Amino acid sequence: MEQAGDSQPGSGFLPRTWPQIILHADMDAFYAAVEQLDNPELRGKPVLIGPNSHRGVVLTASYEARPWGVGSAMPVAEARRKCPQAIMVPPRFERYQAISKQIMDIFHDFSPRVEAISLDEAFIDMTGAEHLFGTPRQMGMQLKTAVLEATGLHISVGVAGTKYVAKVASAHQKPNGLTVVPPETSQQWLAPLPINRLWGVGAKTTPKLQALGLDTIGDLAAMGEATLRAKFGRAGSHYHQLAHGIDPRRVKRQVESSRSAKSIGSDRTLSEDVVQRADIERHLRRSSHRIAVRVREKRFMAGGVRVRLKTSRFQMLTRQMLLAQPADTAESFLAAARTLLDHFDLQRDGPFRLVGMAVFDLRSQRDDSPAQAELFQPQPSRNLETTIDDLAARFGPEVVMRARDLLDPGTVSRNGVNLDFLDEDNNAQA
Repeated sequence: MEQAGDSQPGSGFLPRTWPQIILHADMDAFYAAVEQLDNPELRGKPVLIGPNSHRGVVLTASYEARPWGVGSAMPVAEARRKCPQAIMVPPRFERYQAISKQIMDIFHDFSPRVEAISLDEAFIDMTGAEHLFGTPRQMGMQLKTAVLEATGLHISVGVAGTKYVAKVASAHQKPNGLTVVPPETSQQWLAPLPINRLWGVGAKTTPKLQALGLDTIGDLAAMGEATLRAKFGRAGSHYHQLAHGIDPRRVKRQVESSRSAKSIGSDRTLSEDVVQRADIERHLRRSSHRIAVRVREKRFMAGGVRVRLKTSRFQMLTRQMLLAQPADTAESFLAAARTLLDHFDLQRDGPFRLVGMAVFDLRSQRDDSPAQAELFQPQPSRNLETTIDDLAARFGPEVVMRARDLLDPGTVSRNGVNLDFLDEDNNAQA
């Protein structure tokens, strides 16, 4: 379909085939694929990544499990009923992050303009690279080959003239797919696809569009923009542009040296629901210590604290606040979290199945930084926490524990998805 389809990369100057060439690369069932890669006994079998607990949710289902209607975000109990032969595997986030870094490095070998969307997918701007990699299709083929040879994992790639069409194309022939949509055919290619394939059209908007008789993207493209704008405001114009294959958004270049963490957090799925404030504070206290250790390890100062509570009805409630002064101690984070609890209606909204905390507005704590921790935080408290850091580094994380934690082990689920995370903000958060 490409104008230069028979040319070979490296054979001399090739004229630019498209005004813009965007690849969307998406790993196939990433977590499950990594587990099957590392454990040959799992290959060819239905695998669910998640906690082996009826209270948890599925993070990823292998393609062998999906014919049974199992997918990510589905409660584990429902997934096990649909696919009783599935093998539950607990997640190993450090392993996934390591492979993700390897994959992103490969993407950067193809182009300096890479916009990561998550651990396992990214946009890559290949505009003007025909003389290095050949036609747009050849670019996609070479990217797939490079990832497979380096990691042993398959990746699906969509190639198009815009970010939106490339993303839709990457999912078109999963797994291990390669779909190329030349710019001049974008609208025609999108037309038969269901309306919910439009970027931004979710569970709430889909029935509203269908009520207007718009079942496919082509149906929407045929409707006047003024009519859509009258019914949906600015979103109507956005839908109209996408339906015509128009997406002015560029791939945002992310420079390695400027990468910083957007937030550091700790979410804990509980083996028993909690509703009493004292129980919630106990989990927040533990999260504050885990977070503070990581903040100090990375020599950050945090400017804000966020508390997340997930109800037994799977509704996520969030409150956040800025700190009076940047901090890196558990004492400061917990004090803010306690203040935030005052802004939840615990009795009305509880019980809660997940308690989480994160710190945000992170900035580097360099030696010459004016926001040094000792200027703003009680020094005895910080000295105690850094001393515990040193002991844990030398003798292990369990060498020192607070007495209250020994007496009260709490309700953190051993089988739950208990996730400590670092959210990277690579100059562009998707």
